[in-house]
Amino acid sequence: MIERFLKQTEFSSYEDFMKNYQITIPEHFNFGYDVVDAYAETEPTKEALVWLNDRGDIKHINYGEYKELSDKAASYFLTLGIRRGDSVMLILKRRVEWWIIMVALHKIGAVAIPATHLLTDKDIIYRCHEADIKAIVAVGNDEVLRNIYAARGFCSSLKHCISIGPEVPHGWQNFWQGLMMAPAFKSQKGLNNNEDNFLLYFTSGTSGEPKMVMHDYTYPLAHILTAGYWHNLHEDSVHLTVADTGWGKAVWGKFYGQMICGATVFIYDFRGKFSPQNLLRVIQDNKITSFCAPPTVYRYMIREDLSKYNLSHLKYCTTAGEPLNPTVFVDWKQKTGIDIYEAYGQTETTLVLGTYPYVNPKPGAMGLPNPQYVVDVLNEKGERCKPGEHGQLVIRYGIAGQEGITPPGIPPRKSTAEKPLGLFKGYYRYPDLTKEVHHNGLYYTKDVVYYDEQGYFWFVSRADDVIKSSGYRVGPFEVESALMGHPAVVECAITGVPDPIRGQVVKATIVLGKGWKEKAGPALISELQDYVKKQTAPYKYPRVIEFVDELPKTISGKIRRVEIRDADKE
Repeated sequence: MIERFLKQTEFSSYEDFMKNYQITIPEHFNFGYDVVDAYAETEPTKEALVWLNDRGDIKHINYGEYKELSDKAASYFLTLGIRRGDSVMLILKRRVEWWIIMVALHKIGAVAIPATHLLTDKDIIYRCHEADIKAIVAVGNDEVLRNIYAARGFCSSLKHCISIGPEVPHGWQNFWQGLMMAPAFKSQKGLNNNEDNFLLYFTSGTSGEPKMVMHDYTYPLAHILTAGYWHNLHEDSVHLTVADTGWGKAVWGKFYGQMICGATVFIYDFRGKFSPQNLLRVIQDNKITSFCAPPTVYRYMIREDLSKYNLSHLKYCTTAGEPLNPTVFVDWKQKTGIDIYEAYGQTETTLVLGTYPYVNPKPGAMGLPNPQYVVDVLNEKGERCKPGEHGQLVIRYGIAGQEGITPPGIPPRKSTAEKPLGLFKGYYRYPDLTKEVHHNGLYYTKDVVYYDEQGYFWFVSRADDVIKSSGYRVGPFEVESALMGHPAVVECAITGVPDPIRGQVVKATIVLGKGWKEKAGPALISELQDYVKKQTAPYKYPRVIEFVDELPKTISGKIRRVEIRDADKE
């Protein structure tokens, strides 16, 4: 399958990769027809999905079955009046129906809006108003259904509420019953244009209200690089990404690119609290060959006795979603013998920076640019930063000919006037917000980074999170990484608090591990401060430390430093 879209599929080096990686984009590309149905025609018995829940129930779906199920779902949505351009929100956790419905919506040209099950009724009302959502498909979960029901009367655009079961309340439509009654589906291949609205995500809202990120129909093709050259997948791979389907990491890690590359997508549908022991058993028992998870998951796994598990089939590990602390990289390597290959991207992009099979990963580094984006690091004057200098990461396009940053020995890449493959169309219905990040031939990520002499990129912070203290600029991640090396610290967040002399001082908000909570006090504070002074420049140590039971987070699990800062102002 991958050969249909890549002119060259094997690369001997990073230089070869940068020079010769090139996607062929078909006219009217549609993932449903050009990938799922194409497999069904040529390899109908090829395994597409393996779904397992924490009760031991398992389902295997091959591409012949995948086409049949997605066709029935597409026909069902058409009977409801869902058409090209209509918005449909999916609140499906990790149920296998998500994969079926996503492809069905692609086949009829509707806009898919994956969403988390943690949305409140107010969150649902906000999303319905912003995106004119016509239908919601949800898991048969009491709380989810209750929140949708409470929101329904305030959402004038919402015409259909559909449950996949097992609970289908009165007034709701039954998804599986609808599939059984739907007429035969007539293919609508060629209906969509490549630039049509395809997939919409609401951002996690680490500061302010969530924004609507809109991608077009070529978006799945950009994830060939994600799966093939970051996850390093091939036809025999069995890949597991830990991600809820409500967030962008699901399409990054367990859908588009993985299928195009021919890997089997393994779905672990666990309910309730995350258990590192259960996850390790799943990796062991199902012979997972490739694994991707946010750093938090690795942090919990390395606290287990990994010698109890047979991880011999596991060959490749990757991480994204938040910066990887170097101590986690080192501990995982020591206990498993496997490197963790990090990458960086946003809801607005696909993979921007990464560590690839021909690149030696550096603990804590996000990696090197990929061939799809021309990247640069600019200071406040718009000038390129030198190695080691902090600046905002940008993607160059819109003005052809400007060169980006590449490692020494790699010819610089030049920007084009065209939108790079994988970059979002804009913030849906908010042109002014789009102009804030898209202007002067650049896309501004609003992330502060630096690059080293070898061209590796390192995360510092979100632009809004930089702490300015006594003339110094302190990035939260470096201090957080230092603190995470201390055995007492499970999680932490670094913020700036006002100070009459220094302007701001560094504050650490810390969640302590078992056996340490009773030690919380002045002695432990001094110990942690001294520890950080030895790990980083002394001026970066936290002058204020607060111990808490948990950190404020978005519904996607990202730390809301803005909430900590706001509380300190009160």
